[in-house]
Amino acid sequence: MVSEGPITKDVLVKTVTKILIPPIQLFGLYVIMHGHISPGGGFQGGVIIASSFILYALVFGYREGAHRAKLKIRQFLEPLGPIIFGTIGLICILFSGNFLQYSAIPILANAEIAATAISLVEIGIGITVTAVIFSIFMAMGGRKTDG
Repeated sequence: MVSEGPITKDVLVKTVTKILIPPIQLFGLYVIMHGHISPGGGFQGGVIIASSFILYALVFGYREGAHRAKLKIRQFLEPLGPIIFGTIGLICILFSGNFLQYSAIPILANAEIAATAISLVEIGIGITVTAVIFSIFMAMGGRKTDG
């Protein structure tokens, strides 16, 4: 169970955490954006970004973590990845291609432009994974409501 308040009053731990979170999130974005050309992608990058939110909640407490990433925002972001994924796939089908066959879309016939559509799919997956992993952590680390 995650502590309601900060788990530490140590200024050093809090300061280092605040310094580390932006580079962790930036690295997660890098992994997501380069997933189509190197190892990584939406899932791996999403987990990295979610770990930064989890680190924040562990150091500053459950309540502060819940305040930083509100439940309503997470509930909005969780289905966003499948919606993006499905929409791009259906657009490919509408242009007489297979699901996620980017070359079927005339605008995406160029490989460099098709990489943009692939990146959109990876971003959607990353958003969903981030929201779901952090939501699972918050649900499992929350307060017990029964006696």
